[in-house]
Amino acid sequence: MRRFSGGLATRQALTDDLFEEWRLLGAAGDLADQAVADYFGINRTDARCLEIIQRLGGITAGRLARESGLSTGAVTTVLDRLERSGLARRASDPDDRRRVLVEITEAAQEASEELSRPLVEAATEQMLRYSQEELELLRDYHRTSRELTEAHAERVRGLRRHEREPASS
Repeated sequence: MRRFSGGLATRQALTDDLFEEWRLLGAAGDLADQAVADYFGINRTDARCLEIIQRLGGITAGRLARESGLSTGAVTTVLDRLERSGLARRASDPDDRRRVLVEITEAAQEASEELSRPLVEAATEQMLRYSQEELELLRDYHRTSRELTEAHAERVRGLRRHEREPASS
C-alpha cells in the first residue's frame, strides 16, 4: 500500500515518503535488471554476476563468489553459462599465470553501454539541476543507504532458520 503524504511537509510524512521511495527505487531497479537479463537472454543471477564482472574488471571466480554471495560451485556454473553466451571469458592473469581472471567480452561491454546510455544521460541531466551541496547530500544518503542495506543483508544471512519466528497467516 502506498502511503505518500500527499504534500504534507511534516518530518514524519517526509520520512514515510522517503522509505516508500526507497522501496519503489529497489522495485524499479529489479524491473530494470530483469529487462537487461531478458535482453541478454540470461537469468537474473547471471546478469548480476555479469554486472559485478563489468564493475570490477578482471576478477577471480573466488572474488565473484564473495561479491555475489554465491558458492564457488554456483559461480563456476554461472561462468560456464556466461562464456557459452559470449558475454564473459576466463583469461590468464598477466601478473600470475597460475591465476584465472574473469572479464566481460567486448561485445557485452558495448551492448551494456548502449543499454545504459539513455539512463545515464537522463540521470546526468537530472543531477545538473542540483547544487553542489544537494549532490553531496544525495551522495551521502545513497552511500549510507547502501551500507545499511549491505549490513541488513549480512544480518539476515546470519540468521538460522530455527531462530526465525514462523510467519503468521
